Amino acid sequence: MTTKIAIGLGLLIIALLAVDVALFGTNHLVFLGKKLFELIDWIAFWR
Repeated sequence: MTTKIAIGLGLLIIALLAVDVALFGTNHLVFLGKKLFELIDWIAFWR
């Protein structure tokens, strides 16, 4: 992955998170954070 692609993807993710917070609040982020933590834990188990 080149630096341009990484920066573009990072900015896209940050922009989408900002839109989500502006429209729906932060409750979705807490739910997604918990699910991401579970996914990382599950992947680490199978490593």
